[in-house]
Order: sequence, then C-alpha cells, then structure tokens
Amino acid sequence: MTHDHDLVLRPSAAQTEAALNPPPGRNGGDLVVETLSGLGATTVFGLPGQHALGMFDALRRSSLQYVGLRVENNAGFAADAYGRITGEAAPLLLSTGPGALTSLAALQEAVAASAPVLAISSQIPTAGLGGGRHGYLHELPDQQASFRGVVKSVHTVRAQSQIPSALAAAWESALTAPHGPVWVEIPQDVLLAPTHLPVVTAMDATPEEVVPRPELTAVAAHLLSTAARPAIIAGGGVVRADASGKLLRLAERLNAPVVTTFGGKGAFPWNHPLSLQSWLEDRHTTDLLEDADVLLVIGSGLGELSSNYHTFKPRGRVVQIEADLGKLESNHPALGIHADARLALSALLETVGERPDPTAPERVRTLLARVGERIAAQELTLEQDVLASVRRALPDGSPSFWDMTILAYWAWSAFDPRRPNAMHSAQGAGGLGYGFPAALGAAAADPTRPVLAVSGDGGALYSIAELATAKQYGLDVTWLIVDDGGYGILREYMTDTFGQATATELARPDYVALAESFGVPGIRTSPGTLEADLSKALATPGPSVVLLPAVLRMFAPTHLG
Repeated sequence: MTHDHDLVLRPSAAQTEAALNPPPGRNGGDLVVETLSGLGATTVFGLPGQHALGMFDALRRSSLQYVGLRVENNAGFAADAYGRITGEAAPLLLSTGPGALTSLAALQEAVAASAPVLAISSQIPTAGLGGGRHGYLHELPDQQASFRGVVKSVHTVRAQSQIPSALAAAWESALTAPHGPVWVEIPQDVLLAPTHLPVVTAMDATPEEVVPRPELTAVAAHLLSTAARPAIIAGGGVVRADASGKLLRLAERLNAPVVTTFGGKGAFPWNHPLSLQSWLEDRHTTDLLEDADVLLVIGSGLGELSSNYHTFKPRGRVVQIEADLGKLESNHPALGIHADARLALSALLETVGERPDPTAPERVRTLLARVGERIAAQELTLEQDVLASVRRALPDGSPSFWDMTILAYWAWSAFDPRRPNAMHSAQGAGGLGYGFPAALGAAAADPTRPVLAVSGDGGALYSIAELATAKQYGLDVTWLIVDDGGYGILREYMTDTFGQATATELARPDYVALAESFGVPGIRTSPGTLEADLSKALATPGPSVVLLPAVLRMFAPTHLG
C-alpha cells in the first residue's frame, strides 16, 4: 500500500541530482537566506556586524530584498510594521551583543502588539560558548537570557544542519496566534564555514491553529443571544486575525454596540450605527460597558489603556476570547476562551441567534453625543482641527504610524482609520521612536501607496538617522513632526502632578534644514496650512518631512471620576 506522504518524501531524479551537486562557494549564511526564501520571505531588515557577516555576504547570492537601517532598534520597528502590514514573519538580521541588545525595545513592542518578527542574531564562535569569559568582541555570558523574557520563543543553532529546522520552528512560532517576535542565535563560525549541504528549497512551517473549544463557544453564544444589553470590546487580536468582517456580522446579528481598543483601531467601521468608536478614556464609555449584562471581549487582555486605567469594573458576565493564554482572565473573571479571534467568531456565527434591539443605535448616538459635549467644553479646537487636517490629507488606502506623542493620544480616541490594519502605534509597550522607522517598514511592504508617520520632536530625535534610510531606498514616507519644544505629554503630566515640569525641555535641530541635508524635502507648516502641505507631501513620491510647530494639549482625563 502506498501512502501520500511516501510520495511527498521521495525526491525526483532532478532533486536528487541537485542535492548531490550543490553549487560551490556557499557558507552557513547561505543556509539562512535559502531557508528564509523557502519559508516565503521576500524582504529582510537589519544591520551588519562582525559576527553576522556570513549572513550578509549570503544576501548577495539570494533574491531577498534587504532594507538596512541605521540603528538596530529602528530596524526592529521596521520589521514590526512589515509584519503587521503583510501578516508575514519579517526577518530581522542582527549582530552579537550590542547590536542584538539594541533591538530589545522594538521586540518588546512587537510582542505587546502581536507583530510577527523573526530576529536572527549571530553569536561568538562556538569555541567561546559554555560559560566563562573568553574575551571575544561583543561577548555576553548568556546572550539568550537577555531575550528570553521578551520574545515568544528562543531557538539556538550550534551546527549548520540545525539551521533550516530551527528557522522553520521559529517561523511557525512567530505566526502561530498570537503572532509575535521570536529569536534565533547562530554562532559566527557556523555562519562563515563553507557548507556542502544541499540547497534548502521549500520548507514546511505551517502555524498551529488556536481552535476554540466547542462547549465554551456554545455557552458564549447562548449568553450573547439571550442578553438584554450586550456590548463588544474589539482589540488588536481582531485585526491580526483579519476577522473584522466576521465581527461586523456578529455585532449586527446581536445588535451589540462595539468599541475598539487603541490596538484594535479599524476592527469595526467607525461610522456604523453600532460603533462606539474608540473613546476608552471616557467615563461615559466606561459606564456603558460596565452596564452591559454580557460583555464580549475579543482579542484584548483589557490592559491599562483598554480598561480606562483599570477603573473599568464590569457588572455583567464577561466572555473573553484571547489567543494569548497569559492574557486570558488576567484582569477580570470571565468565560475565558483560548482561541484565535477569527476561528472563535466563526464558531459564534454558526450558533448565535438573531437578537432584535431597536434601542441599540440610539444608545450609541447618545453616548457619542455625550463624548462630543465633554470634548467641546474643554476648548480644544486647535487639537481637533489638526487631527481633522491629518485625516483629510491622508488618502483612504494609506496606513499611518504614530509615535508616543500628544497628537497620537488624540488619534487613539478620535481618529477614524477608515479600514482595518491601517493605523498603528507603539501603545503596546509605549517606547519612543516607533513612528518613522515603522512607516519605513510599511513602505517596504507596499510601495504602491504613501505612508504617514507622526512624531513629536522628542520622539523624532530617536529615529532621525533613518532619514538616510528613507533617502537611500526611496521609501514613500511623509513624516509629520509636531514640535512643541520637548516631551509634551510628560510636561503635562509633571505640571499637573507637581506644579512644574523637570527634564522635559529639549534643544532641537532645525528639522527642515536637517531633512534637506539628507536630501529629503522638508517644509515648515502651520495649523492653517497643514492640510494642504501634508496632502502635497503625501502626493509627491519619496520621503518628505512636514514640521508643525504647535503646543497641543490632551483632553482632560475622565478615569478620575
């Protein structure tokens, strides 16, 4: 009897001939790039370093597109955005020690936001491993330990024959829900040594599916179908799972209002009659969610920002669907369903009943009117006008990437992304410097449309070197820098808390002149001319900088009562 898998494993004559006669001049680095190509990668990010040169030399013998950034952390942010936009694992090539460690903040953001990144780091030669201090440049006594508490999984290689399987296992881990960054370590001598192993061809690394348990989805469907006041919180897991269409059908079947978290922007249509939008830092929104007798939380752990700074106290039953097992019921007791959002929503749609409720749209309109009145009472016209100008200038199909800056905090609540997977920020881990390098990664992923990056002047200084990257590769990114003279949000926090701010004021360069010194066009704009200037910059191919000198204020917090 012949089995299908016997046929799959039996090589053809041509495959046997190719395997027995591999091309000359290959090294361990070739096994890395061949495996990446076999897994389906087309673009890699990174920064060369002494121990990693075997990988970089092999790139010139491959079809992989290389995008080299100037700082490893920025390369990590670019890979993060590439993974978010494409849903593929973005390879990130790093050198040993300082090079690898410099990427840690970016990998922390990737794991918090469930962005698939495949970080591949070199290591000192195998002769120096196993403890002790051998005096190698970049040496760490235990390099893996620095990553183990940050990434999803760690994979080590100590021989060339381990490279394909280790990378395949890491790829599978990165793309199994919840997506996230993984880390592979390969010693310098393994990368440099000549190899006579066959060329790596197609690799099998199918991510595991996180399937919901049917008895749990049956209970959840019953609770939702019979609820008097159901509501839904949609998080980033809905976006990562490409499940926004299923969410829309479920919400309409249940007539349940939907609020999206800051990480879940775009998971639900902004102007839908059931859309509560994203006003999570608002007591009125919190009250409505607390009043739900059944609250479906899907793809969110209800962390600090999603719970209005942990003031949210649900009074009804909570059903939580979450692919990250560690987030399940981590903040609130719930009917916890460990599952990918798309698969769980499919299961609910099979069994949940129609639930007529003509009052739901009116409750949504009333809530949004109250939010609007609260904002209008605070005299924040400048802030609203600036954000509206950005929205009008940005083409509907273009993604935007936001740094940790006051305008981004406004955008979390008030910006309509107009489609799923279009608005991204660093609110997962909250590090500075995300916006511009992430936008470069998105432009590399899809060069057919312009990309917007938004930073404050403080965050911009983290990634100013990447203007050289944008120019070198001709990446179509327009960078809006809002210059308020320092760390604006920290200035507000400190003034509100202590009566005055310390260490928040910054000397800055002339950003327009600095951009032009890189060969990148720059323009100084104003709130009144922002829309026109930003529209023109976005319509002009290649990188550009738009500088807006403005001191913006945040709307008053409502989680205090």
